[in-house]
Order: sequence, then C-alpha cells, then structure tokens
Amino acid sequence: MHKFTELETIVLTHGIKKHGLKEGDIGAVVNVYDNGNAAEVEFVTATGRTVALV
Repeated sequence: MHKFTELETIVLTHGIKKHGLKEGDIGAVVNVYDNGNAAEVEFVTATGRTVALV
C-alpha cells in the first residue's frame, strides 16, 4: 500500500464530482495522517486559487 508524504504531488485516477474535481487533476498532499495511510490533498488552479481541500 502507498504511504503518503507531505508535499507529494498526486494525480486523481477518478473524478470527485462533489468537489468539482475530474480525473487527471493534480493536487499536493498538505497533511498526512495514520502514519502515511491517509492524507489531505489541496487542489489549486493555475493561478494558485484553491479549488478543493479533500
């Protein structure tokens, strides 16, 4: 199983409609929980505006 690390870049493999995110969107891990088994990821626009924090 993959362990997340802070500031790691991730790419969505499927969309999250509830947050307006689509497959291929790129985010950065901002918080890591449970020894890297869970993470909070921030998705931003090209201009740096936060779209979602999931």
